[in-house]
Amino acid sequence: MTQQLPNSGTNKWVDQGQRLLLSATFKKRSERIVLTLAIVSYLCHLLLIALSKRGLIQADIALFSSPISAIYTPFSFILVYEVYLLLFYLPKSTTFYIGKQYEIITLIVIRRIFKDLGELKLISNWFENANDLQFTYDVVTSLLLFFLIYLFYHKIIKKPLGSVEESGPQWVPTAQFIFLKKVLALVLVPILVGLAIYSFSSWVAVVVDNQLSGMAALSNINTIFFDEFFTILIIVDVLLLLASFYYSDHFHTIIRNSGFVLSTILIKLSFSVSGILNNALIVGSVVFGLFILYIHQLYERAHAMPR
Repeated sequence: MTQQLPNSGTNKWVDQGQRLLLSATFKKRSERIVLTLAIVSYLCHLLLIALSKRGLIQADIALFSSPISAIYTPFSFILVYEVYLLLFYLPKSTTFYIGKQYEIITLIVIRRIFKDLGELKLISNWFENANDLQFTYDVVTSLLLFFLIYLFYHKIIKKPLGSVEESGPQWVPTAQFIFLKKVLALVLVPILVGLAIYSFSSWVAVVVDNQLSGMAALSNINTIFFDEFFTILIIVDVLLLLASFYYSDHFHTIIRNSGFVLSTILIKLSFSVSGILNNALIVGSVVFGLFILYIHQLYERAHAMPR
């Protein structure tokens, strides 16, 4: 198939957007801003906890019961930066882009652990207490996810002989497909910024109207932003999957891309449930993506062998 590059005007606009929002320089600058906000938010959360302890504000939830729970807030800003990194890697590598999704859900689980600590009760009948059980589930889940993500990235870096970026010797990504990913990444930046601002402003409005409702919403903040965020990612993943059909009809490539979409859907579904089912869906999504990648590379290795 002959590649038809986008017209120079459109390509120039996309390149300018890349330099402005998705360049290494902007990434470095964003990292410093996010770290500063994380430190400031941590101190503010500690102040709110102190005010709550003195009875100056009404906040009878786990996030304001212990200084340890204050770590929850800076982790939220770190998660926002991880979202940006996901968009940063989208035009560069589909597999690294999927890996960033796994990193985000892992950080969400770790952030939840800090919230769980505020509800932890050191009692003899540990496994009869729902909060203690959830803490146990989250700790075990975070360890499993950390190891699975290591295996996932190990499979990306240690590719079969003769493979190339994206999909191995059978499919070199065309200029059009890379251009599409750049456009999607640029479009997603304002969408996700707008979603974050809307989610935060909606919560502030609830707090102003009813403090107790606002604090309750804060305790389940994952559903405020990340539920919608992964819905958007599913839409993007499906678009990439459909677009890939223009450039490759290889069975193993199609299955790999389809499997990554299913993996993202499993993560999205995890937000609709709680308890051990939530943890099982999260771990299952990463295990599924890892096996999809492993089998895909087995196909590539078979194709790379001399006949």
